[in-house]
Amino acid sequence: MTHRVPEGARDLSVAALARVEGEGAMRIRLRDGELEEVAFSIYEPPRFFEGLLAGRRMDEPVDITARICGICPIAYQISAARAIEAACGVTIDEGPIRELRRLIYCGEWIESHALHVYLLHAPDFLGYDSAIALAKDHQEVVEQGLALRKAGTELVRVIGGRASHPVNLRLGGFYRAPSPAELAGVRPLLEAAREQALATVRLVATFDFPELEIDHAFVSLKEEGRYPIDAGRLVASTGLDAPVAAFDEHIVEEHVERSTALHARLSGHDGTFMVGPLARYALAREDLSAVARSAADEVGLPAVVTNPYQSIVVRAVETLEAVEEALAIIDAYDEPDRPAVDVPARAGTGYGASEAPRGILTHRYTIDDDGIIVDARIVPPTAQNQLAVEGDLTSFIDDHRHLDDETLRWQLEQAIRNYDPCISCATHFLDLTVERE
Repeated sequence: MTHRVPEGARDLSVAALARVEGEGAMRIRLRDGELEEVAFSIYEPPRFFEGLLAGRRMDEPVDITARICGICPIAYQISAARAIEAACGVTIDEGPIRELRRLIYCGEWIESHALHVYLLHAPDFLGYDSAIALAKDHQEVVEQGLALRKAGTELVRVIGGRASHPVNLRLGGFYRAPSPAELAGVRPLLEAAREQALATVRLVATFDFPELEIDHAFVSLKEEGRYPIDAGRLVASTGLDAPVAAFDEHIVEEHVERSTALHARLSGHDGTFMVGPLARYALAREDLSAVARSAADEVGLPAVVTNPYQSIVVRAVETLEAVEEALAIIDAYDEPDRPAVDVPARAGTGYGASEAPRGILTHRYTIDDDGIIVDARIVPPTAQNQLAVEGDLTSFIDDHRHLDDETLRWQLEQAIRNYDPCISCATHFLDLTVERE
């Protein structure tokens, strides 16, 4: 049960956000019922990955950048490979190597989305502090999530060489291509995952979603006839349609005084923008498989979802999409004659982008004639979504400032978890201090 709070000055200070790409803080001030301030800051400690890559050989970032994230290493590997291949004038947009890249990416989507939906986000909607507490009363729900995640993990392992930080990806493709028989061995898990993913869509669609409407611009990749996963052009709900090589022209990062993290803005757009499941779904819904689109229709998901709390439903639909894609690719798979194409060094700058589970992940590399990296830049989805997160928190607090502190804290945690499993690794990550006059 929630309680209304008395009028007067009210400060809510969030001292730390755990398990994000750095450290975060939030301050909320209300006075006489009016919202005076919302400051959401992400403090990223120096990780030095971009500096560390300068001076290294162009074949090294595929392995090095995979260590940036334990949840989506494939995204880093494929974005890095695409960027360096582009710098060298090599494009892999068709054929079995391209399909293998998309297939292993489907595995990452399945395991990441399942982790987020079942272990990190669902407990919020079901009234539990953690997945462990949820499992005590609803063991079958958690077991379904773990089984679904296992299908994605096994697909990554078979193609990538191991489940965590795969070692089989390289410039131009793979060190070794799996045989059709090896991929067929994952098929039973994926067939079961199809039913589990459909059940997930139906389950999360029944949740009680807090009221919140957003007006962020949506930005994602777009590939004709295919849901955006491993490649595409840069598009936005504002009408933007540009090659990934124009990323720096349209996504502008700037320093904000209160935070050491860069904030991203969409050039030519006065408002905020967001990347991730809601953006992909809004801009590419027509490219979903018939099965995934039918599931979205069955649960009444609108063509454009404007309540970020419903992102859990979109993630479930995307999980079903990834399972369907994986099964289709396995059924049509022909082992390539060579697992990788040659990528000869040449001086140049290249961009590569793919859709990590959380949104667009872009890499840019400049290399010299000897294949040595001169400059590197990595823009993760978390950084791009910071202003959208702050906007959601502001809107939610403004409309729900009557809630007591504990209820407000709980639903603000949910609002942050709408965006990023890296942010939501710890259930109780808001250290909340309330001061009232």
